[in-house]
Amino acid sequence: MATDTENLTDLDLTNLVCVFCGSSPGTSPAFMDAATQLGQELARQGYGLVYGGGTRGLMGQVARSVQQNSAPVLGIMPRALMSVEGCADKIGRMLIVNNMHDRKSKMNDYARAFIALPGGFGTLEELLEIATWSMLSIHSKPVIVLNTNGYYEPLKKMVGQAVNGGFVSKDNSGIILFCDTAEEAVQAIKTYVPPETRYGLDWTTKVDI
Repeated sequence: MATDTENLTDLDLTNLVCVFCGSSPGTSPAFMDAATQLGQELARQGYGLVYGGGTRGLMGQVARSVQQNSAPVLGIMPRALMSVEGCADKIGRMLIVNNMHDRKSKMNDYARAFIALPGGFGTLEELLEIATWSMLSIHSKPVIVLNTNGYYEPLKKMVGQAVNGGFVSKDNSGIILFCDTAEEAVQAIKTYVPPETRYGLDWTTKVDI
């Protein structure tokens, strides 16, 4: 799966939180501030970071904040994106993979929880896919949204619309937990309980293709 692997034997990989976020800073200073605060709070509460590996925008800011507070950082970067996500000055350790699917799979392997900061299509896709994986019982990890400046209010309303439309059960809508501050988001990792209404599927059986 990986094309290049750094020596990770001396990196503490036991307590990493995956953060999905934009590789741009966004239009409001509050977004970069939230990335800084989230990085500080993760480190303060004993967590490291696994993320997309870029050094720009919110992605770079949260990684620098975690590293500056002496917590481990692991980036997962598809080779094709290295020229556009600012990898020349990497932050922490880097794992280069072949494609986006490998990136998300590896982030899931290393993460004990997921937090989304503001971002664009890529962030939304990652967040909704990891929420779907939870609904399908591929994992049971916390899925948390840091709703900075109400950025994710439309998503919260869309989830409610999906419930009202009969496409998501009310209980399963709780797979995604919305928080207003970095402190609340990180603290929620410890108290998050996945809904019992998720599909109890067995993903251990493999099929030869």
